[in-house]
Amino acid sequence: MARQAKNTLLQKAKKLKSDEFYTLLPDIESELQHYRNHFKNKVVYCNCDDPCTSNFYRYFAENFKELGIKKLISSCYKESNIDLFNSTSSNGGYYYIYTGTETENVIPSNSDLVYFKEDGDFRSSESINLLKEADIVVSNPPFSLFREYVAQLIKYNKTFLIIGNINAITYKEIFNLIKENKIWLGINLGRGISGFFVPEHYELYGTEARIDNMGNRIVSPNNCLWLTNMDNAKRNEGIILTKRYKGNESEYQRYDNYDGININKTQDIPMDYAGFMGVPITFLHKFNPNQFEIIQFRKGDNGKDLSINGKCPYFRILIKNRQITCI
Repeated sequence: MARQAKNTLLQKAKKLKSDEFYTLLPDIESELQHYRNHFKNKVVYCNCDDPCTSNFYRYFAENFKELGIKKLISSCYKESNIDLFNSTSSNGGYYYIYTGTETENVIPSNSDLVYFKEDGDFRSSESINLLKEADIVVSNPPFSLFREYVAQLIKYNKTFLIIGNINAITYKEIFNLIKENKIWLGINLGRGISGFFVPEHYELYGTEARIDNMGNRIVSPNNCLWLTNMDNAKRNEGIILTKRYKGNESEYQRYDNYDGININKTQDIPMDYAGFMGVPITFLHKFNPNQFEIIQFRKGDNGKDLSINGKCPYFRILIKNRQITCI
């Protein structure tokens, strides 16, 4: 029992540690520039964001009038406080509502904060009541609760833009939403997201880890993406196809357990193939639903991972070109 309890605590600590990623302002600015026309007269809710420290709150507060926002709400879990990483407050979580008229200094003082009776978790009843007021949710939710977080947004029919780990698109729940054209990838992913603030105890791993001139510790995992259901110009761009299947059949291996060909790079999708194709998950970053149809993820007809000569390539998404009907 002691060993089991210890393992449980370790797993909990690991989850908490992995959730302590705080988005950099330049990354928020880089992504949000593609959605600026969505925010006029809207109530924006950052529901995993300390209004005293969050760069999401800062971005919307500083661009409040330019974006034409009606109201900005920012709330945080009880373990957040004025010190981004070292909570000492015994109070519950809190929130702040900004309407553009409160003060020239957009960062609230302690006296401006409204404390929840509960802990401020995005799943709490008080936070959900604020969510119901919102038109658009923008945040960096806990990666370990990503499925649950997205499910809540879908349940309450919210428009959103959130940041998460690239592996999230391999979750059954998330992939099905992408397949059903209810959510899609944003503009930036991977190295297009420059890094995250992390607390003192977090290891500065990777060659791009750094400490900035303000003493902030930053890691660049290069494995994150934006997920949204807001339209953007890139989503409506088709992939320019230059390869041909006819005459180059030997370059496209067929699966053992599915009637389709394997594609190792999105750029290798042939323009003249009307059948099923397995493409890497990075395809979703260029996916236009008017050009391609998503069939299923990863599995062949026998319920096992897609394989070629008994070996399984990394996760593949099975797709079909909507714009051609014959080979």
